[in-house]
Amino acid sequence: MKNNINIKNRKAKFEYEILDKYKAGIMLAGTEIKAIREGKASIAESFCEFQNNELFVINMHVEEYSHATHFNHNPKSERKLLLKRQELKKLEKEVKNSGLTIIPLRLFINDRGLAKMEISLAKGKKLYDKRETIKDRDSKRRLDRIKKEY
Repeated sequence: MKNNINIKNRKAKFEYEILDKYKAGIMLAGTEIKAIREGKASIAESFCEFQNNELFVINMHVEEYSHATHFNHNPKSERKLLLKRQELKKLEKEVKNSGLTIIPLRLFINDRGLAKMEISLAKGKKLYDKRETIKDRDSKRRLDRIKKEY
């Protein structure tokens, strides 16, 4: 079974400074996993939040499954993330004490066919940091063009 589903949050590295990465399982309904396997999901506007000592991903959009009946899922519902208890405690402590946020970086299907989400502990960038990122990206692009000519 070859699945190459890899849905990325492209804005994340531009908007946030990534500090720590984790891989988490995600609880999905039957029609949700089928829609993700078709590649019909988006994590661009999503973020993670603690509710009752459990971590949930909020604002993740999974389109309705096309071959489902009236038992289809809600596209914008909250989905629970599955992490070890020590990781959850560490993340919750970091979020409460230092004001960091947890954002999803990518949604993928592993080799066993399970949906996983790579999340990260991140700190928001200031405007001047974003300008630096743009400048670095442009200079790298210019260098690559010069190297390609020779």
